[in-house]
Amino acid sequence: MNKEVITEEKRKGFIASLPLISKIFYAVGIVSIFLYFAYTVSESFADFFNRYISSAFRAVLAYLTRFIPFSFAEMLLIFLPMIVIAIVIYANKHYVESWRDVAVFCVALISLLAFFFSLFTFAFAPGYHGKTLDKKLGIERREVSAKELYDTALLLADRINEDSEAIVYRTQSFSVMPHTLAEMNDKLIDAYDVACEKYDFIQKLDSRLKPVMLSEAMSYTHITGVYSFFTGEANINVAFPDYTLPFTAAHELAHQRGIAREDEANFVAYLVCIESDDAYIRYSGYLNLFEYVVNALYRADVELYREAVSTLSLPVRYEMSAYSDFFDKYRDSVASEISGAVNDTYLTIQGTPGTASYGMVVDLAVAYYGREK
Repeated sequence: MNKEVITEEKRKGFIASLPLISKIFYAVGIVSIFLYFAYTVSESFADFFNRYISSAFRAVLAYLTRFIPFSFAEMLLIFLPMIVIAIVIYANKHYVESWRDVAVFCVALISLLAFFFSLFTFAFAPGYHGKTLDKKLGIERREVSAKELYDTALLLADRINEDSEAIVYRTQSFSVMPHTLAEMNDKLIDAYDVACEKYDFIQKLDSRLKPVMLSEAMSYTHITGVYSFFTGEANINVAFPDYTLPFTAAHELAHQRGIAREDEANFVAYLVCIESDDAYIRYSGYLNLFEYVVNALYRADVELYREAVSTLSLPVRYEMSAYSDFFDKYRDSVASEISGAVNDTYLTIQGTPGTASYGMVVDLAVAYYGREK
């Protein structure tokens, strides 16, 4: 009887030998290729899909992983070597009768790539190809002068100084966030709810931040947070100083809501933070954006940079200095070069200027506040 089964299996075509789930993955993957192409040729279609269809995928993924107290994506990465070993053992037991069996197994395994590509295409990809944030906000984005950078920096410095009066600082060092991560999460969700009322392109979603357990190791890659599109999780590096956490978290939550481009996620994070009724959340938004602006100002005019920084209150300047000292430990690392190259390649493939797009939030900030004049 076993011989008859084997003979029947050999009579099957190669495609027929593949598991049904693999066939489904490949079929959806083919649909996803056409769908991705449609995003690239139609801005309006990308916006429609992102707002009404991708939002549902993101919400379902976020809710499915919401009640897991740790980052499910991080766990998958940690256990990846064990998963690979388990797959090899399984293949050795069930797919070594012939080279045809090996080929069937390999093609079935590759179908997982089609699944992840499909998940990316349906849940996150359209955000890279829709209308840009400046158009959604009704502002004019253009090349900016050193004077414009300086004026924007002064405006932000005033607001930083105002909120800094309600903040506790360690002696000549970092500020102290008066919230747990869970409390910060709740305050950011409240701020997002307010922002959603003002900006209809931001998806309303009740979600949960996930702290990365290997945050210290992650710091050597210079990654402060990451949105995992295949698990719907907004993950943040909690080894970084307190004042960076609300802004970073708001950035990853922006990705979770379909704001894909990095500069736009940065600016949405800022807009959300300043909508908070909490001084520390607002302070994080103002100071992080200020740092982007004055970094650009430093490259344009060192004297204006010094003048702008000098307007900050002394505790805030100590905070910025403390961050520079903190980052020295991670500044020059092989891990950061590798992760930077990978991230730059990924972002470039998505049609953005690569990792340089993070700093392009400066253009949005100048345009946003320039319209008030």
